[in-house]
Amino acid sequence: MARDYYEILGVSRDADKEEIKHAYRRLARKYHPDVNKEPGAEERFKEINRAYEVLSEPEVRARYDRFGEAAVNGGAGVGYQDIGDMGGFADIFESIFSGFAGGMGGTTQRRRSGPVRGDDLRLDLKLDFREAVFGGEKEIRISHLETCEICSGSGAKPGTRPRTCSTCTGTGQVRRVTRTPFGSFTQVSTCPTCNATGMVIEDKCDTCDGKGAKQVTKKLKISIPPGVDNGTRLRISSEGDAGQRSGPPGDLYVYLFVNEDEEFHRDGINILSEIKISYLQAILGCRLEVNTVDGPEELLIPPGTQPNTVMKMENRGVPRLGNPVSRGDHMITVLIDIPNKLTTEERELLEKLAKIKGDRTGKGGLEGFLGNFFHQR
Repeated sequence: MARDYYEILGVSRDADKEEIKHAYRRLARKYHPDVNKEPGAEERFKEINRAYEVLSEPEVRARYDRFGEAAVNGGAGVGYQDIGDMGGFADIFESIFSGFAGGMGGTTQRRRSGPVRGDDLRLDLKLDFREAVFGGEKEIRISHLETCEICSGSGAKPGTRPRTCSTCTGTGQVRRVTRTPFGSFTQVSTCPTCNATGMVIEDKCDTCDGKGAKQVTKKLKISIPPGVDNGTRLRISSEGDAGQRSGPPGDLYVYLFVNEDEEFHRDGINILSEIKISYLQAILGCRLEVNTVDGPEELLIPPGTQPNTVMKMENRGVPRLGNPVSRGDHMITVLIDIPNKLTTEERELLEKLAKIKGDRTGKGGLEGFLGNFFHQR
């Protein structure tokens, strides 16, 4: 039994032209054979197109509304061949499906038969903290497609060459035209004979099995610039997969990830670390050797240094990416170790010192003295 065209498009019988067009667009996208491979999708697609052909033309729609399907099928089609406004249907069809299978126009044909750039590749690389700070050379291993040297990328045995595909005449596409009383529409799909290449290789190269390229694993030395960080991306030109039909190779993109360091942390171009000193060193001041990414450096602790004081060592941080002459600073947080236990002699000496300095905390003894000195309440 014939289905109602309004029901096929899912619109009411009083729907206007825009509603019908919108319904057609939505359903045509859903059931197009290049998109929907389910059984029955192609027949459903034909129904949708037929319904739109009838309902989008006011005169044809009026005839259908009055007399039913018989009035727009069969002999009724004669006389409608010359309807001039078929551009509307063609425009909608082209706008909906121009993106499928890489497009439907002549541009696609030229692209399929011409050179094709190779794929880009990605490699994730881990660096130690100091490698990220100072950069340097790094050896990596990659696996990519390289043009076969035996057949020079043609895929054919030496002395032979591919022939133009007779199915698609070298376009890489096959077109199926469906004619209707209102014109015709063309369905474009990948050529099953040459798989969109436009060429057929009868005698395949033994080295690459007709692919024109082979997988190769190789070592590369790459330069890591100073100052890189997590997520920094390096582009290695022409080290991606080989192109097809003499197309250029793709690029290799190396994404960098930095291992955490037990001692140093990074804040932009500054480096952060901590150092623990005794309460006597904090009171009296001292000179200490501290670790930096450049190696041991001397740090001056002034007398009366308070807990969590941040000492700055200029130009001992991370070089700016792209400007290694400019560096950040190394920020060192001073932690003060106050002992839980003291010898009898240490306690006696500190209590004497506390009496000399006076106790303004009201706590008395060593606790009052240290609290007063380090501004602790």
